[in-house]
Order: sequence, then C-alpha cells, then structure tokens
Amino acid sequence: MLTNAEINGILKHLPFDITFIDKDDVVKYFSQGKERIFARTKAVIGRKVQNCHPPASVHIVEKILEDFKSGKKDHEDFWIKMSGLYVYIRYFAVRDANGQYIGTMEVTQNINPIQQIQGEKRLMSE
Repeated sequence: MLTNAEINGILKHLPFDITFIDKDDVVKYFSQGKERIFARTKAVIGRKVQNCHPPASVHIVEKILEDFKSGKKDHEDFWIKMSGLYVYIRYFAVRDANGQYIGTMEVTQNINPIQQIQGEKRLMSE
C-alpha cells in the first residue's frame, strides 16, 4: 500500500498536469508539478469547475461533462498554441468498477519537446 507521501511524490513528478473533478463538477484535486501550464490556487478546491473557466468556454465544459455523464463519450482532446507552448489538453471520464461516472480528469502537457524527437536514443545521457 502506498503512503500519502509516496502518492503525492508520484503525482508531483508526472511530466504533465492533472486536475480531477467529482461527479458533481466540484474540483477535488490538482497536481502541483513544476511544469504546470494553467495556474491553479488552492482556492479552486471545492469550487464548481464551471466557475474556474472563462465565460466564453463554459458551454464547452458543460458539453464535455454532459457527454461523460451520459456515457456518450469517455474522452475528449484539444490542442492549442499558447505562449510558445504547444499544449495538449485531454479530458477523461473516470468510472467506477461498475461503469458509473464518478468524475472527470483533465491532463495537460506541453508537447513541444515530444514533437522535436527524431531518430532513436538508446544510451543513457552522461
């Protein structure tokens, strides 16, 4: 069984950001890694996710959640160029062992470094 310190250490060192909202659209968790793209403060914990987005995009958030809750979709992906980053934003419906919707996970990553990979690397760096 992992300890809380181990779980937090793992989540903090992932090379992407994670945010989780529960089945009632309440923000419950966000990772605090050094590569976080969209700033989050502890004040968002306990808030409705709709209140954490600009008004112009709330209808998109609502549609994603509607599709996840109804079972129509299990994921949705977006990619945008922003401040020199190429940001890949993925949303996943989180379901329990019985397939019931229990929340949504957002995963955000700067994919510029991945897109620049060429050839192969088979040896460790010095």
